[in-house]
Amino acid sequence: MRLLKVATCNLNQWAMDFDNNLTNIKESISLAKAAGATIRLGPELEITGYGCEDHFLELDTINHAWECLKELLLGDWTDGILCSFGMPILSNSVRYNCQVLCMDRKIIMIRPKMWLANDGNYRELRWFTTWKNKYEILQFQLPPDIAQAISQTLVPFGYGFMEFLDTMVAAEVCEELFTPDPPHAELALTGVEVFMNASGSHHQLRKLDVRMRAFIDATHTRGGVYMYSNHQGCDGGRLYYDGCCCVVVNGDVVAQGSQFSLKDLEVVVAQVDLDIVASLRGSISSFQEQASCKTKVPFVSVPVELCRSFHLNEPLSSPLKIRYHEPEEEIANGPACWLWDYLRRSGASGFLLPLSGGADSSSVAAIVGWMCQLVVKGPKYRIFRTIGNGNIVSFRVKKEKGLCLSAASLYGCWEIKDGDEKVKADAIRIGQYTDGKFPTDSKEFAKRIFYTVFMGTENSSEETTSRAKKLADEIGAWHLNLSIDTVISALLTLFQTLTGKGLRYKVDGGSNPENLALQNIQARVRMVVAFMLASLMPWVHSKLGFYLVLGSSNVDEALRGYLTKYDCSSADINPIGSISKTDLRAFLKWAAKANNLGYSSLAEIEAAPPTAELEPIRSDYTQLDEVDMGMTYEELSIYGRLRKIFRCGPVSMFKNLCFRWGSRMTPAEIGEKVKYFFKYYSINRHKMTVLTPSYHAESYSPEDNRFDLRQFLYNSRWPFQFRKIDALVTEMNGNRVPLLESPDKDKPEVVPDLVGGMGVAAAGSGNPNVDGSNQVESLDQYFVTDFASKMWFGSNL
Repeated sequence: MRLLKVATCNLNQWAMDFDNNLTNIKESISLAKAAGATIRLGPELEITGYGCEDHFLELDTINHAWECLKELLLGDWTDGILCSFGMPILSNSVRYNCQVLCMDRKIIMIRPKMWLANDGNYRELRWFTTWKNKYEILQFQLPPDIAQAISQTLVPFGYGFMEFLDTMVAAEVCEELFTPDPPHAELALTGVEVFMNASGSHHQLRKLDVRMRAFIDATHTRGGVYMYSNHQGCDGGRLYYDGCCCVVVNGDVVAQGSQFSLKDLEVVVAQVDLDIVASLRGSISSFQEQASCKTKVPFVSVPVELCRSFHLNEPLSSPLKIRYHEPEEEIANGPACWLWDYLRRSGASGFLLPLSGGADSSSVAAIVGWMCQLVVKGPKYRIFRTIGNGNIVSFRVKKEKGLCLSAASLYGCWEIKDGDEKVKADAIRIGQYTDGKFPTDSKEFAKRIFYTVFMGTENSSEETTSRAKKLADEIGAWHLNLSIDTVISALLTLFQTLTGKGLRYKVDGGSNPENLALQNIQARVRMVVAFMLASLMPWVHSKLGFYLVLGSSNVDEALRGYLTKYDCSSADINPIGSISKTDLRAFLKWAAKANNLGYSSLAEIEAAPPTAELEPIRSDYTQLDEVDMGMTYEELSIYGRLRKIFRCGPVSMFKNLCFRWGSRMTPAEIGEKVKYFFKYYSINRHKMTVLTPSYHAESYSPEDNRFDLRQFLYNSRWPFQFRKIDALVTEMNGNRVPLLESPDKDKPEVVPDLVGGMGVAAAGSGNPNVDGSNQVESLDQYFVTDFASKMWFGSNL
């Protein structure tokens, strides 16, 4: 037997915070060495942080990375252990994203990334160049101070692998795994047995399965040990890197780290027998045939043994059942951890949320409440450690039932209740505890760091007022209830003094411009009051610092533009800005249950019809979001996925929807819906340029900053495209498309977005699985045919 112990990790790095990053790297090496590992893998660009973006263009960033690497090499950190460090390197005036492979205080080789992530949220080609000399290893001259410090001048630089005395090891960097021709395929045929994938992969709803299947597929038919390391946390931007470091052997997951955590680091260790890799490969005839004629890949010889011979001191790591969170759990955990990182690193003293009592703001409140629970109590699934015979073995245990789900060798620190001193110190500082006190109750902690404010008007109902107060009490937030009618009245008086005209709502005989202006005034006053309270309420309570204002608009409303520019959607950050309304309603149902988040009032909030409450309530009229928008939230999710994930323009969307909805709508009806969506999407696109920075969770987000890059000034009539749709409708004579009835004909939804030719890997966010109880009897009842009367609504509100 060739027994190899490997360690991989989740690290909560922060872009450009070299001290923090170096501390986490050192701690992860210490834990790996204490466990007896001979290989330690860290995440991509771990020294600088992955999200440095244009800071990568600065020579200082590269120089500081070398300084950190020098400190690691001058100490005993790499003694007896192969370490892979991620950092940017400048070679012959070309900047590369590299893995630096070190051992025994020397650099063995530098492996530049060959295929860069350059779609969706990623822009690596803006900062780095791909390594194109695939079968060539060059000699890289180290910077003079580094060369002098470690007594090494030249280092192998390029694509290849390391040949140790008892095994072969190679790096494969993040995106390379997901390419059509991944490096591990030919490296396996060359004899490489251990693959190290350093990654910077962000969380997205329902995406983890795509990633895990890639690891499994990489070794299922080729054999091998696949190590995966990832960042975990918010490193300074919209993304939350969701960890889940793991080790896969011959297609079986034998170790898996957490996906969401408040911890700064987590190290996962596995002991494997490399002979089972050789045995599997030797039993596959096609592998043997292809390996015998494979073009040789260059390598670097390392006269060191990494494996140990047969012993019974520790067991071999066994296959585990992969732990996947339900989407509702992902919505609770991902944004909560992202908010905690943002809060503790921003210098703020807490959050302030305009809480309307509706589904969106209540979702945000519940997420903050769960964050407070995580800080004090820790996660629902936690790590317990038992020590015996000098070995540390950890078990993932479902806390409330004490049921052992899986076992793996895991190391790391926990939250306050279980002794995480870092989380405890941050909580003491943010909560401004004194005299040795610290948070022991999540509601008490929430009272210190979380303000909610209901800003009512004459249009607000008693039901939403009551729901907001009840939820705030369940969470423990400091709740304020105020009326902003006097402020609105002052503005209306100012306008009347200036123009001599008073304003009336549409239900009272007013025009569309009057109606919209009256609604927008309310919305924008709330934004001004929210920021005023966020800056002054800590002072009122004799506390230091300021509060961050939280936004609560969802991805579907952003897509449609159903929000007022510079209203409460304008905040410091928004934890749900990339989550669909359908997913949020499912989350509210889940969070209301006692064995989940335990906020029972959320059930009542979820059941209430969505309404902005910006118009007067009359006996024959109540404002409803879906009526105002002229489309349902379920339809918006479909339009969003077709537009972004399946890359459909108006004509392609029309054709797709004819197949999807053709059994229950005429082409003319479908055409009008498509034109209506694109008209108001384009009218309101300008709002995306000022959209509050939002947690990225959905693959059809219209966020303009970096994910969905399109113009914001359109010809909203789309004359050429709409003529094509009209011509197709005429050609079909308006008849229904002759398709079979769907078994679920009342749900005209997009099929699940599985990975395949019809989408992209990132489209694994999937189908929202619309709950039938929320589906209207007929989509037509929400379809607004009076386009002229609605034209100004999308452009101003």
